[in-house]
Order: sequence, then C-alpha cells, then structure tokens
Amino acid sequence: MSTNSGDDILSMSRLGRFERSMESIYGSFADITDPEKWTPPAKSGGHRGRYLWTDAFGVINFITLHQEWTTSSATGSSNTDKYITLARRLVDTVHDVLGHTRDGKARLPGATDENPLGGGLRIGKLDETGVDGDGQYHHYLTVWMFALNRLSLATGDPAYNRQAIALAKAIHPRFFVNRESTRPRMVWKMSMDLSIALVPSEGNLDPIDGYVIYRLLQASALAAGEKSVGLGLDGEIADYKRVMERKGEHFVSTDPLDLGMTLWTTHWFSDRESWASKLAGRCFQQIYELFEIDRYLSRNIKYRLAFREFGTSLGVRCHSERSPDKERAVDLKSYADAILASWEPYMEVSLSPEKAELTPEDLRPITRVMYSSALIPGAFRAGYLGPEPKTIP
Repeated sequence: MSTNSGDDILSMSRLGRFERSMESIYGSFADITDPEKWTPPAKSGGHRGRYLWTDAFGVINFITLHQEWTTSSATGSSNTDKYITLARRLVDTVHDVLGHTRDGKARLPGATDENPLGGGLRIGKLDETGVDGDGQYHHYLTVWMFALNRLSLATGDPAYNRQAIALAKAIHPRFFVNRESTRPRMVWKMSMDLSIALVPSEGNLDPIDGYVIYRLLQASALAAGEKSVGLGLDGEIADYKRVMERKGEHFVSTDPLDLGMTLWTTHWFSDRESWASKLAGRCFQQIYELFEIDRYLSRNIKYRLAFREFGTSLGVRCHSERSPDKERAVDLKSYADAILASWEPYMEVSLSPEKAELTPEDLRPITRVMYSSALIPGAFRAGYLGPEPKTIP
C-alpha cells in the first residue's frame, strides 16, 4: 500500500483507507520484506514508543487485514501471513516494553520468565508520575486480553489465550476492594507495580468489560480442551457479576467513546442475555438523542475529538450486525456512516505528512488506529473469525 501524500483517500476503497491509516503508525507494509524480523516503529504515542490501548487496536487491526486479504485474495497467502506475523511481532514488542519497568531493566513485580504477564502491563504514559502519569488501567488491560484472544482464534494457537488468562488472573485482585464481600467494588487506575490505587473511583465500564472479556477467554480455553484453565476464571467472573449487581442499572454516558465501547461490549451477549439487550437499548436511545435531537454532528469538528467518535462508529457498527431489530440496525449503520463521512475530509488531509500537525501529536496514533477500526470493525466483531466458542451462561 502506497503512502504517497498525493493519494486521494476518498477515492480509495474502505480497505485501502484502513491500511493507509495503519501504515501511518506502523510503517509501509510493502517495505517489510521479512515480517519475522520486523520491529514495530516506536510511534504508538507512549513511553518508549508503545501505548497499550493504541497497540491493542493495532493487533486487532492486523488480524482484520489478515482476514480481509484472505477473503479477497485469489492468489494465495503472501499478504495474509504477513499481517498475522506483524500482529505476533507487535504483541511480543508490547510485552517486552510495557511488561517491564520504565528503565527496561526488570520485569514488573510478579512477572517471571515463565509468566511474563504476571505483573500486568503498563499503560505507556509519557510521564512517570503526576495526574496523567504511568500506571495500569483495567479497561486497557481487558482490551489487550481481547486482542490476545482474537490472535489465538485467528492463528489456532491457544498459547495467546493462555497469556490473556494469565494476565487476567494477575491483575484482577489488584483492581478490587472488598473482593470477598457481597458488595465488592473496583478502582480505576493502579500504580505500575499494582501496589497502590492511583484513582480509587470506580470506572463506569470496568465491571462490564471484565464480565464480558473474561467469559470470552474462558470460552476459548474450554473450546481448546483446557478445562482447568477456563474454569479457573469462575471466581473472577463471579466478582464482576457482583459488582454489576451492586451498581444496578448501568449508567449510560453521553460521551461518544463510552457509548461506542458500551455497545461494543454488549453486542457479544445482547442477542441472548437480558442485561446486555436492555443496556444496548438504552445506548441506542442515547445515540438517537445525541444525533437526532442534539444534532451532535452539526457541531464544528474543532470542538470534537475524532478518536472518541470513531469509538462510537465501531460500537454502533458491531451492534448493527447483531441486532435482531432490522430497523434499528439500519439506523445504527447510518449513524456510523455519518460519523465517518463527517471526518473523512479531515482524515484525508491529516494523513498527509505535510498536514500531520492538524492532529495533535499525542492524539495521532490513537486517532489513526481507531479510524481504521471504525472503517472496518473486523476482528472486533463477534463471529468475524468464525463461530464463537460457546460461553457458559
């Protein structure tokens, strides 16, 4: 895929735009002659070039590229194998950087050579301390677990799902307060060594993220014949369920990213579990009010953040594919398309090296990987890689 600044992004296929945006972070894929030796450029916007949220989207997007090229290619696997290898290499690099202390001299406390994720993974914040300093976010960690799970399904290698479960087991108790009680609660941000709660308030989506992602990990382990590994998550899943029950009806935010990620999370179970279908319905109502009543997309983009709206588009598109309500599915897809349409001229210009400064430097990586995911949710979507492993009710 060429990254020529003269390319007209609007004339490209959706897949072409997806790939071009990914290349702006991870380099020209055509120039990678030996994927096994590829080192991801240090351009993910974080400490030592790695940022957990951005690179989680990067891994999932590489899996999508693999699948899209597999589907469209009639000439074999030269491209498709490349993208899976790039996903593997990105995973290894993230584990090597964010699974170590900031100076790179030691693994995080709790991690070993046998269990490299036993200490969690750092966020990758540029600052070591302060209000926006480094640490560990539960919602970043669960997205990374999901990326490992999807890589496991895409490659048929259960080792990646085992890594995700090892990470899940390691970080879970550190984010809980009064875990053994009937009314446990969670904290939003932990220190890099998981010893101190840096933000003791409870994240809005964290218990739902955990409840859904841990069940997906469990299902994959059981499908791979690893019963003891999968059932080993029963306690953690029960913890998340108790937090959800304590909180009662989930608060539905008006923030575009929160709305989108809530829809994405619920789409895994909204066709068969009432809590998910009810929450999805309330999200849809909030989206309707945001777009139809508040006329959100009429606001000047100077006062909006592209990556947050790309999260909306991602969640909306994933949910529209699964919604049994066909009329609602059409409405949802139209909102996802409208978000992309409102940002396409901006992305066309900002992806050109000469105009890259239009997006603040710290927001470029997250904006570009999430733009790709909004264009083609791909591996974010349930069933995209084939029938999903059966979850325990």
